[in-house]
Amino acid sequence: MNQEITRTGTTVRHVTVLLSATRRGARLARRLTVAYLADWGRPHETAGQIVAELAANAVTHGRVPGRDFRLGVRLLADGAVRIDVTDARGDRLPVAGEPAQDGESGRGLLLVAALADRWGVTQRPVPCKTVWAELDAH
Repeated sequence: MNQEITRTGTTVRHVTVLLSATRRGARLARRLTVAYLADWGRPHETAGQIVAELAANAVTHGRVPGRDFRLGVRLLADGAVRIDVTDARGDRLPVAGEPAQDGESGRGLLLVAALADRWGVTQRPVPCKTVWAELDAH
């Protein structure tokens, strides 16, 4: 669902999409984010990287068979971009910590923390959680 709302001369843009909790769904989340932000005239490379990590985490760690994940991208009134990825595993909260040196995973949230101006986790009604990130307008 793509929606634009106009308030006193200011347009607030956002999109929310349900995607399959698969690698294909994660790739589509990144592509959609890049396409929407480019269409809105906003920088999209960093947001695309953040969505790639958050969607991959939703698919890998937040997946419940038969349940989708939700991507939300919003252009805030001050020009910042907010990204929300909601999955069906509210019992598994992410933590950005140092991965094992020989580990093949565990670096995604470190990358999100490095790229985003802010990020965090919001618990939703059971069983969901939303991992979000914001990029300030520069």
